[in-house]
Amino acid sequence: MQNLQSFMETLSGLVWGPYMLVLIVGTGIFLTFRLLFWQFRMLPLAFKQVFGKHPDKKDSGDISQFASLMTALSATIGTGNIAGVATACVLGGPGAVFWMWMTALFGMATKYGEGVLAVKYRHKNEKGEMNGGPMYYIERGLGSKWKWLAVLFALFGTLASFGIGSSVQSNTVALAVENSMGIETWITGVVITAFSALVILGGIKTISKASSVIVPVMAIGYVAGGLVIIFNNLELVAPALKMIFTYAFTGEAAVGGAIGAAIRYGVARGVFSNEAGMGSAPIAAAAAKTDHAARQGLVSMTGTFIDTIIVCSITGIVLVMGYIMAGNSFGGETGAVLTIHAFDKLLPGVGGWVVTFGIIFFAYSTILGWSYYGEKCCTYLLGEKYVLIYRLIYIASVFVGCVATLDLVWLFADTFNGLMAAPNCIALLLLSGIIAKESKDFIAKRKSGELY
Repeated sequence: MQNLQSFMETLSGLVWGPYMLVLIVGTGIFLTFRLLFWQFRMLPLAFKQVFGKHPDKKDSGDISQFASLMTALSATIGTGNIAGVATACVLGGPGAVFWMWMTALFGMATKYGEGVLAVKYRHKNEKGEMNGGPMYYIERGLGSKWKWLAVLFALFGTLASFGIGSSVQSNTVALAVENSMGIETWITGVVITAFSALVILGGIKTISKASSVIVPVMAIGYVAGGLVIIFNNLELVAPALKMIFTYAFTGEAAVGGAIGAAIRYGVARGVFSNEAGMGSAPIAAAAAKTDHAARQGLVSMTGTFIDTIIVCSITGIVLVMGYIMAGNSFGGETGAVLTIHAFDKLLPGVGGWVVTFGIIFFAYSTILGWSYYGEKCCTYLLGEKYVLIYRLIYIASVFVGCVATLDLVWLFADTFNGLMAAPNCIALLLLSGIIAKESKDFIAKRKSGELY
């Protein structure tokens, strides 16, 4: 077992090493220039697609664009927004927050491309539901000779879902509840497994309905708590922002005092948080009702903005404010514990609970979103007849996560989650011409009045 642990630690280090991060971020940079900074030019229209009123059209798809975004965000906004940002700040210094922002800004182009290809190459299954995602746009977009790459993505996605999607998330909830409320982990396991089953067994429509309620409430609640802290401590905001920008280029306070630590951990945690390039979000995007692939791409890219530029920024700024208040020290803490203590220090009596409940609901929503991702990956590999079996095994893994020690599972989950990015980014680069063509077609049809 110890040998396996050591092997997985080495493999995880390689998967999440500089080559993979360069591939993921490089894909975003390439698409940004290929699309002429599309994510910045079209951001206002993108948010209008999410929150504005649309003509009453019966577009093809299973769920609304808003519901598809909430489903994607349910899996994206998770413990990475709380524990991941804290880890980045401790290992990379306050400057890591800046590099998380940079990763997100280029990652928006990646998420846009994923959304475009998801809709472009989706197809209906025998139940009349949409199937889509990297495995489909790899096979259908690049041709059958690339099917092996699609199979690899689906395999990595299926395996990752049982770790990063279910057991790891439920374990985080169980431990948080036990530490804050003294409730035994098996009791939490029964409750969260039951609530997960109620939603997951209903399929994408039930998952999207639950996500459309949970995600906005949890995100608004967490951001509101952070904003209260920021406005109550305005004297710390300017010094915190100055420290973030300064340390991003000086490397002060980073591990070893090197600027490379700020970049490495900022980029790594940014990618882990918003999942741009990982290939998970386009699986939900493929289910959206839309009249054009580029329109859904716009909706998809807002997810990265919301996840990192808004939610992660709240965590990062509060952490750096707490760092300054403590005399430029994180006090030897890291992860969720550090975030809880920072919020509690700056908003006594309430702040810690904001983070605790954020962890619970963020993790639960991730369980729901990833169940759909894993199901679609499993379906691609084995067929529709295995959907119910997958759902039952996935639900069982939620309970197991609450009562088991998951050090090795964390390593497996982290590794397979990272491995998903390689096939997806290769497809995005090879199909970038299709993404650009769809973007130009969307603009032309809007100008002609063919599309609203």
